[in-house]
Amino acid sequence: MQTRRQFFNTMAGASAGVACVACGLRPPAAQSGQHREVTVGGSRIKTVDVHAHAAVAEVVDLVKGTQFERAARRQFEGRLGFPVGPERIADMDRDGIDVQALSINAVYYGADRDLARRIVDVQNEKLAAMCANYPDRFVGYASVSLEYPEIAAEQLERGMKELGLRGAGIAGSVAGEELGSPKFDPFWKKAEELQALVFIPPQTAAADVSGITKRIQGSSGALANVIGNPLETTLALSHLIFQGTLDRFPNLKICAAHGGGFLPSYAARMDVGCSVFPDQCKGPTLKKKPSEYLKQLYFDSLVFTGEALRHLVAEHGASQIMIGTDYAVPWVKGPVDHVLNAPGLSDADRIAILGGNAVKLLKIPA
Repeated sequence: MQTRRQFFNTMAGASAGVACVACGLRPPAAQSGQHREVTVGGSRIKTVDVHAHAAVAEVVDLVKGTQFERAARRQFEGRLGFPVGPERIADMDRDGIDVQALSINAVYYGADRDLARRIVDVQNEKLAAMCANYPDRFVGYASVSLEYPEIAAEQLERGMKELGLRGAGIAGSVAGEELGSPKFDPFWKKAEELQALVFIPPQTAAADVSGITKRIQGSSGALANVIGNPLETTLALSHLIFQGTLDRFPNLKICAAHGGGFLPSYAARMDVGCSVFPDQCKGPTLKKKPSEYLKQLYFDSLVFTGEALRHLVAEHGASQIMIGTDYAVPWVKGPVDHVLNAPGLSDADRIAILGGNAVKLLKIPA
């Protein structure tokens, strides 16, 4: 497995030690061992990254010989499998991140019930152990077998009550089914009951909208990720709204990765869509305007520019935004400075985004 440091060295090429800031690449962790402490208005702030990845090696052997083996190896041997240990903590110290919330990408939907249970049991137990090794630096989201909603509800409850995990990490769709389907209500009911934060990172550009999959796969510009992943998040949130999930479970705590995809920047179009195309709006009658549901959702801060973050806060409030880095994928350089330097934010806004919101939602000691 290529280490994160080796990855950066490879990308640096002949210009060793020089990072491509314009590309979002980050240099290797500093070796000083100093932990950057973040202050706002003279007060020390506990900073929390709600979007960081991990992987469990034992799952590779568990799924050997199945359709999931390739995905397991790619996940563990790639960037998302970067170890939870001293080098990761050195990266966090340099960036001023006190706590990472770890999730494992949900790439095993479609397994039979027995295998699905075993995969999740191994992942959750090993992830809980990783966090327990560094209890002040890491918390975890439980994996759940969401294709079996009743089982997923049990796994979430065990993960939180027995293993000390703080919520759930799920994909933006489940083997071709949308998260807003009433089929998944047993899971959403349990998540609401436990006040679990459900984190939704995109896994794949699953929906073929106007042939979009064909148009982005293998194209220059990494469009399958750059367009496809935010599109999947946009679709996932839209279905949760229009299929009535957020009306049925109004106290859900859901956080969408990458600033919520494209939806928060163009939500007003939803408000007039059904008046223009009423024949295409035959779902449940919503209790609010579609755009208003975004105010009960949370988003990470991974939107790349200060102006984009300012806009996200203006549209949905600082109370709904938290730091997200997608660690160890090198999308963002200086995640704390991204918040500190964004225009138009008050000190209270910055404190909330840097850690205040996540501390409450993930029940992290302040």
